[in-house]
Amino acid sequence: MLPLDLITVRPDEQFDEAAVAKFVRQHLPGATGPMSVTQFSGGHANLTYLLSFGRESPTEYVLRRPPLGPVAPGAHDMSREHQVLSRLWKEFDLAPRSFALCEDKSLIGAPFFLMERKAGVVVRKKIPAIFGGGDDPATNRKLSEMVIDTLVQFHGVKPDQADLGDLGRPVGFLERQIHGWSQRWDASKLDDIPLVDELRQWLRDKLPTSDRTTLVHNDWRLDNMAVAADDPSRCVAVY
Repeated sequence: MLPLDLITVRPDEQFDEAAVAKFVRQHLPGATGPMSVTQFSGGHANLTYLLSFGRESPTEYVLRRPPLGPVAPGAHDMSREHQVLSRLWKEFDLAPRSFALCEDKSLIGAPFFLMERKAGVVVRKKIPAIFGGGDDPATNRKLSEMVIDTLVQFHGVKPDQADLGDLGRPVGFLERQIHGWSQRWDASKLDDIPLVDELRQWLRDKLPTSDRTTLVHNDWRLDNMAVAADDPSRCVAVY
């Protein structure tokens, strides 16, 4: 039986396993013996697979690739993700380390990268039984505080020290966020809602002055984290 978060690879999301196995063996240590492939069931932004080499104490790597079908320009950028994850782990060890990037689309039809597997309990639609199934207030609080405490730890990372000082455009970030969301609202609204206009103006008037630069995850939530099975207050991975 597969672990809870793993499934047999969905038929339309299979790839040339022999080509991938050859690439892994050429670039990463421990990739000996037969390779087995399973798929992580969660997550929709990209497709993620577990590659296991050998049967006894297998060596494991995670393959991450864009979704199938057309991809918007600038979205699902494997090179950018690899750039970040190949550096971030040095200052934030909860981030899985990316080891190798393949930009040759002929192998599986899209670029992909290979990264470290960080195992733990991923809490998705409901709290699992090992954490009380949602009926234990003390455990629920531990999970909630863990999400916030880990975010504080993440925001404590200094981009330059993580060799990520060249990532993004920090100057004017807040202004661009408000402008961008305003444009999307104006383009999609069906009716005028005065409260939204009031909120937009309030945000512009109260815009704080940024005094330092930090990293932004963009999708921070409990099911993008893994928790220690024996301690719901301890994060073991941020995806």
